[in-house]
Amino acid sequence: VSDHPFFKKQVKFVLRNCGVVNPESLDEYREQGGFKGLQRALELGPDGVIEEMMESGLRGRGGGGFPTGKKWQLAAAEKSDTKYVICNADEGDPGAFMDRSLLEGDPFAIIEGMMVAAYAIGADRGIVYCRAEYPLAIERLNRAIETLKADGLLEQPIGDSTFSFSLKIKMGAGAFVCGEETALIASIEGKRGMPRPRPPYPAASGVFGYPTVINNVETYANVPHILRDGSSVLSGIGTETSKGTKVFALTGKIRNTGLVEVPMGISLREIIYDIGGGILGDREFKAVQTGGPSGGCIPREHLDIKIDYESLKTINAMMGSGGIVVMDEDTCMVDVAKYFLSFTTNESCGKCIPCREGTQRMYEILESITTPYSKMEREEDNLLRFNMVMKLENLAAVIKETSLCGLGQTSPNPVLSTLRFFRSEYDAHIYDRKCPAAECKGLLTYTIDTDICKGCTLCMKRCPTGAIVGEAKKTHYIVDEKCIRCGKCLETCRFDAVMVS
Repeated sequence: VSDHPFFKKQVKFVLRNCGVVNPESLDEYREQGGFKGLQRALELGPDGVIEEMMESGLRGRGGGGFPTGKKWQLAAAEKSDTKYVICNADEGDPGAFMDRSLLEGDPFAIIEGMMVAAYAIGADRGIVYCRAEYPLAIERLNRAIETLKADGLLEQPIGDSTFSFSLKIKMGAGAFVCGEETALIASIEGKRGMPRPRPPYPAASGVFGYPTVINNVETYANVPHILRDGSSVLSGIGTETSKGTKVFALTGKIRNTGLVEVPMGISLREIIYDIGGGILGDREFKAVQTGGPSGGCIPREHLDIKIDYESLKTINAMMGSGGIVVMDEDTCMVDVAKYFLSFTTNESCGKCIPCREGTQRMYEILESITTPYSKMEREEDNLLRFNMVMKLENLAAVIKETSLCGLGQTSPNPVLSTLRFFRSEYDAHIYDRKCPAAECKGLLTYTIDTDICKGCTLCMKRCPTGAIVGEAKKTHYIVDEKCIRCGKCLETCRFDAVMVS
């Protein structure tokens, strides 16, 4: 299998057990070295564990990239009889399924990673915050917890140590904003999932005011391997500032889709062409979206950019939780920006005005760009066409600087990156009233070739607005002012007489 092009450049570190062990068998997990990391952690002591994590260079895999060892160190320094360790499994990016696969395929590794974190900071209780849309992941986590209780690894002192750890699952209701750590904490506390200003940071005041460490699923999945094999096993992979591997969900217009685990520093070109097998139908590559709704679109000229935290920031993109969506030449970049902005607008919690109102205004501008001016609600909206781009850029700057949490601060990224690299497509939409990719239905023009039309009247009968006129067995015509661009005429015509431009 390792010789197959899809796997040849992958480095299985986090995913090494997925598909290899029975995720419900503690014995099989132990055969792969399971809980040897926790055993070594108990030998090293809390300070030794944190030092090991610092030396490994592991950074948070949820998108922010904050050093994991540093986060644990801050929480460990807090004086409190009660501390929490939380696993953020609220995976909400469109097309992302990395956390889900890890929870379903290797739940014991996530729990072991949380136990090591709890021991390092002096916590005795943990919570897995998992979205309710992952029923199999929740089922396997529950089974793993019950198995570990029966084995004496949860809710009682382990071996000769005084360390004990209890774990429970909190199901999220599917709110994207609850991926933000303070909104997640509010949800756990039974409140509406809304972020709060920081500081204080969760490491000082988290769940119910107690010191709390929050890491995502993939971050915890790294921990057992680091403790078992030593920090050098991770620090020896990747780049100077981005150590280890990263799991991506590779989707879109690409031959080989699925989960890929690659070393940090690999290029986009290698992921798309060597691992992904290139673009479907041998079409031309246009762009790739990384980081989901918070990320940016990367064009052809940056295909050789390295995938690490710092490199992606230079082109207004980000690692995010690990979604990679590949787009071909038939993709409209204005439509892509509108799709992601629609997502963040709908998912905004509404607490702060810049995010609640600003993203809605940006979406309305994009909607007007892709809508015929004659169909706009107000006549004065026609004036927008001369300063739409400027308004988008000004709004984006305000939203990024003044929003309360990461959802608002990063929501303009898809718009800004497409404006930067695909400005000509915006100009075509605004000034020429054309969509070069023919994706924006509002800008399409439907006409009937009078030399081909047989006057069968089928298209006229299917038209929902009566935009097609003509007599039986005579040439038909489309009245553009009445046309709603539904495409029914194109679907119906048996003689290929309907044309779209």
